[in-house]
Amino acid sequence: MRLLSAVASAVVLTAIGGGAQAQQFPTKPVRIIIAFPPGGAIDTVARIMAPKLSENLGQQFVVDNRGGAGGLVGTELAAKAPADGHTILFGTMGNLSVNPLLYAKLPFDIARDFAPLTQVVSTYFMLYTHPSVPVRTVKDLIALARARPGQINFASSGGGGAPHLAGELFNSMAGVKLVHIPYKGSSLSVADTVGGHVHLTFDSVSTGLPFVKSGRLRALATLAAQRVALLPDAPPVADTLPGYEVVNWFGMVVPAATPRDIVTRLHGEIVKVLRLPDIREKLLAQGTDPVGNAPEAFGVLMKAETAKWARVIKEANIKAD
Repeated sequence: MRLLSAVASAVVLTAIGGGAQAQQFPTKPVRIIIAFPPGGAIDTVARIMAPKLSENLGQQFVVDNRGGAGGLVGTELAAKAPADGHTILFGTMGNLSVNPLLYAKLPFDIARDFAPLTQVVSTYFMLYTHPSVPVRTVKDLIALARARPGQINFASSGGGGAPHLAGELFNSMAGVKLVHIPYKGSSLSVADTVGGHVHLTFDSVSTGLPFVKSGRLRALATLAAQRVALLPDAPPVADTLPGYEVVNWFGMVVPAATPRDIVTRLHGEIVKVLRLPDIREKLLAQGTDPVGNAPEAFGVLMKAETAKWARVIKEANIKAD
């Protein structure tokens, strides 16, 4: 009986200690690591949310861009960070679900080394062309690519990211061969498309919208199943290629050993921010839909996306660049 009492007391003390730890959290600034350069859609979303998280939790939430190697540099940094809740990895479909399919050996394991917090947003993608490309519809683009095989190229944020996969899925379904030109982040790939150095790109609404408004890019089509409110004149690719759909997402994870009560606290605060009317309005204006699902649901999504894109990667023989 004494042994049972001692064990019960230890459990109660641990629970009390854990609860107190969550109540005191955070005790210093929190880093939101983004494994891509500044200027992309995920960077914009993070910087919309960070000030409100700072205000609500009484410590600065600092956006820390650590681009390089298709998202591997920042992801590894986050995986090796102390598991105390003061480091969050804000990742994309690419570095959270697809990179494990592209690299035989990684210095981290997404499933083992990270605990999911939440899917923050779904983000809609568009097919953008430089105005000099003589096409006005997806049908025109397919005809041009077939007439000039291997001569039409597309930029992406890096090998295995959502823009790259979108292009390879287009190749597969349209029976064409657009040539992939990888960059180190969306801001760079879109900039070179705007400059006419590449013919087209697949990327987020928020990244391309200013250039569409200024006439420096043409929004040929949306990759979503339905038209997007911010660019309503662009029909879905699926109108020409039935079944084609690519919706990217951004989500937050923490090192796997982060105490559960801190995970719960962070999740609750992030969801609270996502539900604020002014934050929702800003995110919707970027062509993103706020989500804020449960950690378990986000974990299921990450695994499902890995399974979904494995076939595309195998068929296109996509390798890490």
